[in-house]
Amino acid sequence: MPELPEVEVVRLGLQPAVTGATVTAVTVLDERSLRRHPGPAEDFVDRLTGARLAAPSRRGKYLWLPLKTQEIPPENGALSPNGPKSDGSPAFSEAVVVHLGMSGQVLVRDRDTDDRITRIRLDLKHPVAGQVRLNFVDQRIFGSMAIDELIPDGGGRVPRSVAHIARDPLDPLFDDREFFRRLAMRRTGIKRALLDQTLISGIGNIYADEALWAARVHYDQPTATLSRPRAKRLLDEVRSVLGKALVEGGTSFDWQYLNVNGEAGYFAHSLNAYGRQGEPCARCGRPIVRETFMNRGSHFCAYCQRVR
Repeated sequence: MPELPEVEVVRLGLQPAVTGATVTAVTVLDERSLRRHPGPAEDFVDRLTGARLAAPSRRGKYLWLPLKTQEIPPENGALSPNGPKSDGSPAFSEAVVVHLGMSGQVLVRDRDTDDRITRIRLDLKHPVAGQVRLNFVDQRIFGSMAIDELIPDGGGRVPRSVAHIARDPLDPLFDDREFFRRLAMRRTGIKRALLDQTLISGIGNIYADEALWAARVHYDQPTATLSRPRAKRLLDEVRSVLGKALVEGGTSFDWQYLNVNGEAGYFAHSLNAYGRQGEPCARCGRPIVRETFMNRGSHFCAYCQRVR
């Protein structure tokens, strides 16, 4: 499943193509990709057609495009995704929430280009780029698109379906002290805590393994036994790993994750633990081990990462 770096790469790629664009046509080719939308396909099409899009936003692994369904000129003439209407209510009260699932992709194409296994197609008219097409492609159909209400959240607005998701460690408003406090109260292993999107968002199996390897922490180390200095080092490594992956365009396996131009990320070449079972640890030379964990795998060095 795409994690924070992959979703952020998609958001950055979408930003110049969709911000300020108007949806001129919506085509639902597979209604299974609307499983999270609270209504039939006709409702999705009717509510989205003619809407104006603001800059895409993200929290953790969730991506959304705020919608402006009627023209209300802002006082300063600028397009603001959270600006007020003349009656004081928000100009953007809804958003298209995009969940990539295991293999979802949002591809920016010209108006005449379609992609194989496209599930939903949005035709846009952009004030600068002109005619643009967004193809939501999803091989395994675990992802989805849905229109959801935007609600206030810490000075901004998020879709109601995303409000329970914690801020991610690259968010300027992420509270390190509160994270450490809540982490110390957990009675679980540290990797389970890192994967808990209500505690810290955006981290999946790949980047959890990489950050734990970098911090020399065993994936099953009890959270209550993790000292504050070790917890701080782990959070620093989480940020470092996510930042490096973002620069390198994310991690692609079997072409299931692509950016908006259909290109694969190359962070897979920089992995030290994930998928490296049997290979020598880059730190001590002993083999990386893989153990079954939560119906998936944990990859670690049994020498460098011991339970303490």
